[in-house]
Amino acid sequence: MSERTIALVTGANKGIGYEIAAGLGALGWRIGVGARDRQRRDDAVEKLCAAGADAFGVPLDVTDDASVAAAAGFIADHAGGLDVLVNNAAIVGDHPQTPTTVDPATLRNVVETNVIGVIRVTNAMLPMLRDSASPRIVNMSSSVGSLTLQTTPGLPSTEIGSFAITAYMASKTFLNAVTIQYVKELSDTNILINSGCPGFTATDLNGFRGVRTPQQGAAIAIRLATLPDDGPTGGFFDDAGTVPW
Repeated sequence: MSERTIALVTGANKGIGYEIAAGLGALGWRIGVGARDRQRRDDAVEKLCAAGADAFGVPLDVTDDASVAAAAGFIADHAGGLDVLVNNAAIVGDHPQTPTTVDPATLRNVVETNVIGVIRVTNAMLPMLRDSASPRIVNMSSSVGSLTLQTTPGLPSTEIGSFAITAYMASKTFLNAVTIQYVKELSDTNILINSGCPGFTATDLNGFRGVRTPQQGAAIAIRLATLPDDGPTGGFFDDAGTVPW
């Protein structure tokens, strides 16, 4: 990839998203910082630029069709295209969430951001990605979305801890399924599409209970975003290797 690779990271104003933007920016890439909150977005861009990154803010609410369409137009006008999309924005929703007690409204809100938001953003950015020489899509998932791990006796959660988060866990399983479908539909293109798990990272998403730093959590996204042209597609990975579906 050239030094002018252009990337968009959603939810990049803080936590893992910010560190993904920082890591890719350190490579000499131009980074779009996607975030809803204007002040947090501006602060993140200012901090990234002060560290030497070529960053610009992208007003983006992944749950809003008009906002996503406007973001795609803004990137096309401001950056001239897009090479890498990192779908990082996600929410947990109100908890505890057990199957028998979760509010359907909470489930809808979580899926709207964590799954439909990914589809909405990906589809809006696809025309630019198709025009890229080395396009990549990275969907930030979670090991708690692995049906294999969920059904393996004795294996504790490695990302969220003891939270009862049915909506979040189901949304990540849903996201993994959607990722596979994108891989199948776009198999005749040069777009590499993968899911990544950051591990149990200390962010506001889990009340900062995680044991990994946001910088460590960002590492897998940076690796998948910088895959060579003959790299894997349709996989689910963390720092240790392949995560079972």
